[in-house]
Amino acid sequence: MIIKTVSPHDDPLGSELLAMQKAAYAVEAELIGDDRIPPLHESLAELRARDLLWLAAFDGGALSGAVAWAESADELDIDRLVVAPAMARRGIGRALVEAVLARAGGRRVVVSTGRDNVPARRLYEGLGFTLLGETEVIPKLWIAGYALVR
Repeated sequence: MIIKTVSPHDDPLGSELLAMQKAAYAVEAELIGDDRIPPLHESLAELRARDLLWLAAFDGGALSGAVAWAESADELDIDRLVVAPAMARRGIGRALVEAVLARAGGRRVVVSTGRDNVPARRLYEGLGFTLLGETEVIPKLWIAGYALVR
C-alpha cells in the first residue's frame, strides 16, 4: 500500500474519490440506519469546493481509501475517512488516520463519526482518541465526537 497526497481536482481521481466516498458512506448509512450523511449526497463540484487536504491509499495502483482534513495552528479536524468497501478491514483506514496524526505535531486532532458506526468508533478509540460526546446533529441523526491530544 502506498499513501500519498492527492487532490480531488485531478482527473480522473476526483471522480474516483467521489465514487469511493459514496460507496463507503452507503455502508455507514446502513450501519447507522440513516442515509442523511452529507458526503453521501455530495456532487463532484461540492467535493472539490471543500477546502481540505487529502491523502489517498493505493493498493497495486488502485485507489483503496482516502482521508481529508482541515487544519489550523492548534487543531486538525478529520473531515472524512473512506475506504473502498471491497478493501475494508485491511488496515487502510488505520494507516490513513496514522498518516494524518503524523502531520499533527503537538496539535489536537478531532473527528466525528456516526454514533452507531461501531467499526469507526473502535478504530478511533484504538488509536487513543477520547470520546467528547454524542450530538444529535439533525433530528434522529447522532454523531460521536472524538479528540486526541498529543
